[in-house]
Amino acid sequence: MQSFALASSSAAAVQASRTVRLVLVADDDEDILTLVALRFRRSGLEVILARDGEEALELIQKRAPDAAVIDIAMPKLTGLELVRLLRDSEATKALPIVLLTARAGDKDVELGLEAGADEYITKPFSPQDLYTCVQSVLSSA
Repeated sequence: MQSFALASSSAAAVQASRTVRLVLVADDDEDILTLVALRFRRSGLEVILARDGEEALELIQKRAPDAAVIDIAMPKLTGLELVRLLRDSEATKALPIVLLTARAGDKDVELGLEAGADEYITKPFSPQDLYTCVQSVLSSA
């Protein structure tokens, strides 16, 4: 697995300078990305999109989002691998993370939460429920 470093103070400074909350959405399904981005942007969030785990990691390093919505089954780096990397880094260990996935089994949910996700939402999903969940993790951060 890749390692990365993002200075905690620079990430905090980037987040503090924003007036609009920034959310990363990572999914390899273009329709999901479009749907979630549209719903979040209509509610006043800024959204950045990643189509695989490596791209998500790079965007998190560069943009220091306030929260992340991550699919588990992605190419290059799975959502679970990504969550573990984020939790192992001092700069991102407190990043609110919502897993959004078609994997709905009890064991899948357990693995996702054990990896470090704050919330676990299964597909199919309500865009409003996802937005409410993201708002909740943002206010808890």
